[in-house]
Amino acid sequence: MPANKNGPGKKKKGRRARLLVITFVLLLVAGVAFGAYWSVSTVRASFPTTDGTLKLKGLSGEVKVVRDDHGIPQIYADNAEDLFRAQGFVQAQDRFWEMDVRRHLTAGRLSEMFGSGQVETDAFLRTMGWRRVAQQEYDTKLSPATKKYLQAYSDGVNAYLKDHKGKSLSVEYAALEFENDYKPEAWTPVDSVAWLKAMAWDLRGNMQEEIDRSLASSRLNPKQIEQLYPAYPYDRNKPITEGGTVDTATKTYDPKGAAGTGTQAGAGQNATTGGGAAAGGLRSSLSSLSSTLEKVPALLGPNGNGIGSNSWVVSGKYTTTGKPLLANDPHLAPQMPSLWYQMGLHCTKTGAQCPYDVAGYSFSGMPGVIIGHNKDIAWGMTNLGADVSDLYLEKVTADSYLYDGKQKPFVTRKETIKVAGEKSREITVRETNNGPIVSDRNDELVKVGAKAPVKDPAPDRADGYAVALRWTALDAGKTMDGLFALNQANDFQSFRKAAADFDVPSQNLIYADTKGNIGYQAPGRIPVRGKAGEAKGEDQATGQTGQTGANGTTARTDTNGDGRIDAKDEAKDEAKTDGKTDAQAAAPDGRLPAPGWDPAYQWTGWIPQSALPYDYNPERGYIVTANQAVADKKYPYLLTQDWGYGARSQRINELIQSKIKDGGKISTDDMQKMQLDNNSEIAKLLTPYLLKIDVKGANERETKYVREAQKLLKDWDYSQEADSAAAAYFNAVWRNTLKLAFGNKLPKELRVKDQCLRVRPADDSRPQEDLDGNTRLVLECGEREPDNAQPDGGDRWFEVVRSILGKPEDSWWKTSGTRTNPGAKNRDELLERAMKDARWELTSKLGKDVTSWSWGRLHQLNLKNQTLGKEGPGIVKWMLNRGPWNLAGGEAAVNAAGWNAAGGYDVIWVPSMRMVVNLDDLDKSRWINLTGASGHAYNAHYYDQTDKWAKGELLPWAFSPDAVKKSGDATLTLKP
Repeated sequence: MPANKNGPGKKKKGRRARLLVITFVLLLVAGVAFGAYWSVSTVRASFPTTDGTLKLKGLSGEVKVVRDDHGIPQIYADNAEDLFRAQGFVQAQDRFWEMDVRRHLTAGRLSEMFGSGQVETDAFLRTMGWRRVAQQEYDTKLSPATKKYLQAYSDGVNAYLKDHKGKSLSVEYAALEFENDYKPEAWTPVDSVAWLKAMAWDLRGNMQEEIDRSLASSRLNPKQIEQLYPAYPYDRNKPITEGGTVDTATKTYDPKGAAGTGTQAGAGQNATTGGGAAAGGLRSSLSSLSSTLEKVPALLGPNGNGIGSNSWVVSGKYTTTGKPLLANDPHLAPQMPSLWYQMGLHCTKTGAQCPYDVAGYSFSGMPGVIIGHNKDIAWGMTNLGADVSDLYLEKVTADSYLYDGKQKPFVTRKETIKVAGEKSREITVRETNNGPIVSDRNDELVKVGAKAPVKDPAPDRADGYAVALRWTALDAGKTMDGLFALNQANDFQSFRKAAADFDVPSQNLIYADTKGNIGYQAPGRIPVRGKAGEAKGEDQATGQTGQTGANGTTARTDTNGDGRIDAKDEAKDEAKTDGKTDAQAAAPDGRLPAPGWDPAYQWTGWIPQSALPYDYNPERGYIVTANQAVADKKYPYLLTQDWGYGARSQRINELIQSKIKDGGKISTDDMQKMQLDNNSEIAKLLTPYLLKIDVKGANERETKYVREAQKLLKDWDYSQEADSAAAAYFNAVWRNTLKLAFGNKLPKELRVKDQCLRVRPADDSRPQEDLDGNTRLVLECGEREPDNAQPDGGDRWFEVVRSILGKPEDSWWKTSGTRTNPGAKNRDELLERAMKDARWELTSKLGKDVTSWSWGRLHQLNLKNQTLGKEGPGIVKWMLNRGPWNLAGGEAAVNAAGWNAAGGYDVIWVPSMRMVVNLDDLDKSRWINLTGASGHAYNAHYYDQTDKWAKGELLPWAFSPDAVKKSGDATLTLKP
């Protein structure tokens, strides 16, 4: 789209000024200035026509769109092209603003809509080149049938755009049209394909953990960092597949074979080259990169341990229906409207020319159904979490990079970023053999040069290491082909064949069919890393590792338990240096950035699809996927070192086992109740310790005051109900425990933004006191956004705390203090302090009377429009956003209303939808969405499902023609 020529001219306007103008227009839209008539006419102008007859150019026959009383459409057509053409038209009716923003995001063109405030985000996205890769996929990878369907979908969207402009599209366009004369351009097939890149970005695996481990090295030694990333507890939390082996000759996985004999390849700590000064340069680079990543909109949720989902399937052997029941609830960022769009796509007569009879959850802007069922099979998805991205450190000059001892020229391209109301910006994107230089997009990297000398003479730019990104999603793939194939699969064989094309993102695919079979497949393009992985590394069973640290520095041990590295510590560690080279200590397992100049760290291929784990009708009669380890530790390929830790999956396993013992059967109601399980695993572990502590205040009154709160835990069942005072208090204690034991000891790059501490300078090896006897401290403020700060309190932290609970003198329990306010010396002193702090915190938030406390008042959900609803002034947010809702559930609970313990109690990810599919009678299936079908702020279906969702209710899910007709509330006929 050409840059706007009719904007403010040469005089630049800031983002705030732009939002003020938009606010004024929206006030007019709402009728604040010019009365109710203007409000009603403008707002309703964008509401879709759902009854009667409309003409849709390009149709070859008549199409019916039947909507139920929640506005959910079921589309009926005689051929596949008409079906997807109508899908494009209908989704544009309800969600075009959302679709338009998404395609500008994936193309790095947000500045064309929202101005200069988005230039940095656009530059980063252009550097990665999502849209370029999507174009390559469309041009070179996708099948003719897929291209035909994508074009039909685009034609349907464009047919709607032809007759709808400005306010008739949405109230947001009324605002943008007034402010910068923005006009949407035609939809293209590549706009749809590119959305897969955004989905893959938010589910990209362990990139954030890779950065965090590196940044942590400024204040923690390698042993401490390893303690904060413990090995997966295979002995306690079962993987998805149990047993199974890969035939080394055929590279084929057998789910019923005996357990393998090897350990996962490359399971060790990955060291990089350079001394301590270089490590400082790396930390600066990664800190800058991390800051840039936070500015990229996370459409699916905060990346990291919290992103996950639940899905499980139970065989008819254990159900009341005699056929499988399948449940799924993906955990994503809450947003308005919901990420998901419910609909059905039905060929009036299924056959080779029109093979679709499917319903479920789609993405606005993409044809087909992502999660759901057709007339033969049902499927769900959870994030597999495969490590499909690596950061590479690059030694660079202005126009080249070092690889295998030689200088290689960058592959470069120019990108022009058009900015509404201002002149365009031009950037140069540089790429190495490992991928684009993502660190080029942050000015802070200019400051790194003085801190990052390297100990060898290899050429390097003045500002230190550059950082390149290797990521499978930047290679053209066939995921869109896989989606269409999945929608028409009719048995496990065709389901697995479709899954083989799901290159990225890697998802756990769970399966059931109407014949009574259940199954699972792990798909995805997952890299095999280089030969350096043959070097000595971590043993999966023990979690032990060598003592060479991040960036090749020698491990530093905190000998006095204060969480700091001082001269005494350095002296003791000096004696431990064993002379190992970086290569000897290194193992490319993707846990830390790798040296891009060393060929030994290159990706060498992909795990064969035939070797990826799957399961089919397992003897146990059910399959659970909830982001836990996929296979046992004998599986021969490295999938990732950063699994979710299995708290949710094991709880679901326990719930299923408790229902089927002694011949019990599971019903649809039971599946629904399991989705709402609020049990806290960490509460079950920690509460007995809290109750044993003899809490004492400064005086008798204070002692009584704190013990009032402690008594709430006495008869608590560990369920985090919205009205639970005990849940509120425990979670406050948990948050304060993490802060005292870990959070205050982490580097500023990981702590909450603007939360400041007086600490020893990082990497300071001088004596703790100066010549006057004063402790040398500096004021250091956190830099992370609250939703992404650490410790986040997820089930990784459950395992960290579990590992030290039985060690009351462990150094993590010790905190620094002053003469008047001594720090904790052991576990019980720290827990007592956390209990006191939690009492004061909740008193300030919820009042003095502990009986009036409730978890839901702390733990609230607010639904925000993803553009103006997040960054606009208060009145705009009030108009477009909805909430709050007081929620049950919690972090790593099955009912995963997630919150970040470092940042606060607000809900930051949720079960974005819930479904239970009944394979005995598909019309008895149930589903719910987080918001509603409509993206129009004042439409009746904007958030008409949210109250039910918050209560854990599900809606009936009509599928057969008779059931759809019976539930129909409006019917639109589309004619050629």
